[in-house]
Amino acid sequence: MSEPQADIALIGLAVMGQNLVMNMADHGFTVAVYNRTTSVTKEFVAGTAKDASVIGCETLEEMVATLKPPRRVMMLVKAGGPVDAVIDQLTPLLDKGDIIIDGGNSHFPDTQRRWEACKAKGLRFIGTGVSGGEEGARHGPSIMPGGEPDAWPFVKDIFQSVSAKSGGEPCCDWVGSGGAGHYVKMVHNGIEYGDMQLICEAYQILREGLGLSNQELHQVFTKWNEEELDSYLIEITRDIFGYTEEDGTHTVDLILDKAGQKGTGKWTGISALDLGMPVTLIGESVFARCLSALKDERTAAAKILSGPDGKIAAADRDAFIEDVKQALYASKIVSYAQGYMLLREATKEHGWDLNFGGIALMWRGGCIIRSRFLGDIKAAFDKNPELSNLLVDDFFKKAIDKAQGGWRRVVAAATTAGIPIPTFSTALSFYDGYRRERLPANLLQAQRDYFGAHTYERTDKPAGEWFHTNWTGRGGNTTSRTYNA
Repeated sequence: MSEPQADIALIGLAVMGQNLVMNMADHGFTVAVYNRTTSVTKEFVAGTAKDASVIGCETLEEMVATLKPPRRVMMLVKAGGPVDAVIDQLTPLLDKGDIIIDGGNSHFPDTQRRWEACKAKGLRFIGTGVSGGEEGARHGPSIMPGGEPDAWPFVKDIFQSVSAKSGGEPCCDWVGSGGAGHYVKMVHNGIEYGDMQLICEAYQILREGLGLSNQELHQVFTKWNEEELDSYLIEITRDIFGYTEEDGTHTVDLILDKAGQKGTGKWTGISALDLGMPVTLIGESVFARCLSALKDERTAAAKILSGPDGKIAAADRDAFIEDVKQALYASKIVSYAQGYMLLREATKEHGWDLNFGGIALMWRGGCIIRSRFLGDIKAAFDKNPELSNLLVDDFFKKAIDKAQGGWRRVVAAATTAGIPIPTFSTALSFYDGYRRERLPANLLQAQRDYFGAHTYERTDKPAGEWFHTNWTGRGGNTTSRTYNA
């Protein structure tokens, strides 16, 4: 039997898998590949990978036999049951110390469970986020690995070689133990949901509100991509507005306004609720997709429900377009601030040691949310690793101060015109709430105490002392310590 020669194996030859394999081969690694449908493996090896250092395998046993120790096996298969099924098939074929890598969009509690199960069997498990889509996988994705720290030295060279680079630095570094890697990828995807919805709201304001043509939108987004909004999503949006059918019709106008989702934005919202973090913008972006999916209901309601016609009469159109840009920028700052609040709380909850500046660097290139803006986030955490919130960093405070007037004008104009702006408006509401020393939660606490004797703290007493008022004169002194309504 010949000596093992493959540096790593990859299971799952869909678009992402094939492109990542070619990326690894380009960087000098020999890759063994396996796909459940054997014909896919054969076609890939004989076609795209014909002259590359790629070994096609028809069975998992054959694949494992090609691997140098410690064996490194990466999966890019559908999240959920398929990942567990592949792990179950692999486990009997591997030796202690071998490494299983899940590069799919797995939910972080599943990654945590798999890490613990593999650890009990002497195997090392890595759950890694991979972002950048087809292009990123081929030419350099953002990679966010977590799981078994002892496994990192054995995959570090491969991952950092194939990842995107920003300022010469790889957009890949160790995130933390257990499910940390997939948690960071989950938050990345949640922020992606928010960025996309913010751009869509800017589009609706400019297209329907101001009446800009697609060609004018193409020009606006071209300009924005050369300024502080410079990012992958602004860039592709620019391209979308410039794309036409053979008859000259703009393709974007032919696409049904009914959005899909794969669940990572929803997971981010659920985690935020679990941890008590007000990640309102990502939550609204998920609900905006849900509302869009009610297409038939909306079509019927449009014939029944009344409201403004959606037109905005701006005295100075160019000035209002600049206001929309500032509203988009300020709302984006709030979204990332909320995302980092969630990461900070998850760090405490799960005992991870997340490097917030390092995460910004990982997101700086290769991934869907890559942008100039992330360099500013990294600089903020480099300056103050203990930064409580991005909003109080000098750079972002000044940016919000500059954008605030336009932001408020846009939210007011869109609301008056009847244009839905769930993420623009929730971002502004969060900002106004976060900057207030006092909110009306004192009344809320009084209500809770009135109907459920839940008690409250007082401003004229030390923190941690709890009080109950017999609001009706009939309630007595029993509190929620013994009774919960």
